[in-house]
Amino acid sequence: MPCTNSLIGGGGFHHVAIKVRDFERSIAFYQDVLGFRTKIAWTMGNGTPATMLDTGDGNYLEVFGDPSFEATPNGAILHLALRTTDVDAATERCRAAGCKVTMEPKSLVIPAAEPTPVRISFVEAPEGVVIEFFQNELT
Repeated sequence: MPCTNSLIGGGGFHHVAIKVRDFERSIAFYQDVLGFRTKIAWTMGNGTPATMLDTGDGNYLEVFGDPSFEATPNGAILHLALRTTDVDAATERCRAAGCKVTMEPKSLVIPAAEPTPVRISFVEAPEGVVIEFFQNELT
């Protein structure tokens, strides 16, 4: 993977970290429904389970288990946007797994300097994590 950010020596996202109450349920969802694969898994010194899941392109979702975790509405992470070539199919996979679809798949144009057509949808994963499926040709 090319390193294109000369200011920090690399660039791009490595991972997004989330905390979940039901670790096993969450890991099963990301693996079985979204196809993520465990890259590394470990237990922290305090007994907290953790894992890094490869989302499919060398970017990771890092998951920490905490049975006492209480998700707060509208936390700091608004959503995880996952690139896909088929928003509709990804949305249906999540719906079939019991996820709440909060925005059905739709096409729109982001009104940037270079208008950007996209197809998107939003689902609510276990623990209230909001996932956006994002499909386009430009970004």
